[in-house]
Amino acid sequence: MKYESIVVGALQTNCYLVYCEETREGAVVDPGADPGRIFRTLEDLGVNPVILIDTHGHVDHIGANRDLKQRFDVPLCLHRADLDLLENSLLSEIALMLGAKDSPPPDRFLEEGDVLPIGKGELRVLHLPGHSPGSVGLLGDGFLISGDTLFRGGVGRTDLPGGSWEQLEDSIRGKIFSLPDSFAVLPGHMETTTVGREKSTNPYVR
Repeated sequence: MKYESIVVGALQTNCYLVYCEETREGAVVDPGADPGRIFRTLEDLGVNPVILIDTHGHVDHIGANRDLKQRFDVPLCLHRADLDLLENSLLSEIALMLGAKDSPPPDRFLEEGDVLPIGKGELRVLHLPGHSPGSVGLLGDGFLISGDTLFRGGVGRTDLPGGSWEQLEDSIRGKIFSLPDSFAVLPGHMETTTVGREKSTNPYVR
């Protein structure tokens, strides 16, 4: 499995393309904005999307869902606990700034332990509540897409509706920090880091 990141939108969200190098089947994770850039990168890589995944329902991560769904007609996946966020995403002032469109409804609700096949590889779902009730991580071979749960030197905010510091801390300490230190952490914003780096240096969860 390989991955490519595309920084999209005014809030500089990391959209990830995760794909099987052999079959060229892939997942589009968190298409927050700039669908044209996502389309061009998929074409340049020769990747054929088979699934669309939102790590959570905030508008900067789902703003281009409709464009991707119309272009590729693949299943859209989200945790059920974030359905309200998805359905009300355009109520935020940020939605106008991002040029977000209303999202189609999910075709599948994700749950802890779900395995999502991507060509000859797979992604496994970790439920990581805290930043939002339905935040999830996507575990691949040596990497974790963490959404807005854990950043390089930071953590996701918990002052938005449905946020919980206690749940966020449990998600990070109980699940993410149980992974090998060498695992890459691919966050929803900013640079890639590793589990080991965050365990030893992140000031919020040391």
